[in-house]
Amino acid sequence: MLVKKQIQQGVTLIEAMIALLVISVGLLGIASLQITAMNQNSSSLNHSQAVWMAYNMSDRIRANISEFNTYDGADTASSSPQDCITNNCSNAQMVNADIADWATMVGNLPGGRGIIGSNADGLLINVMWDDDGTGATGTGCDPAVATDLTCYTLAVAQ
Repeated sequence: MLVKKQIQQGVTLIEAMIALLVISVGLLGIASLQITAMNQNSSSLNHSQAVWMAYNMSDRIRANISEFNTYDGADTASSSPQDCITNNCSNAQMVNADIADWATMVGNLPGGRGIIGSNADGLLINVMWDDDGTGATGTGCDPAVATDLTCYTLAVAQ
């Protein structure tokens, strides 16, 4: 009597589909990693710029040390332009020029804002920006509050 062998068919097709599924999941993981890296790179750039802007303003304050206390309360949201490049300015007018220049710089950050406050030791320079891209417009630095911005704070002593 003759015995027929059964031939399996479609096994290589199933193996190919499983391999395709594994490769697809791997490629999706790589794409997700790339997006996360790009977001972190952008966040790092914004933070580096904020640090530079805070130190730039601290240098301006130190250069105009006679008006140290006048910088207290400065807010880039309400700065007024002052041209001290082509005109001679007093030290008091230089404060307005410094704040206006700083407002232009801080405005390059997403949702950028700069506020100078005071504490017992001197001035606090706050550079704030919307790092998460949520449209936050607050003036606080608490990450738990949805409306607050990401902040970099620099203390300047007289």
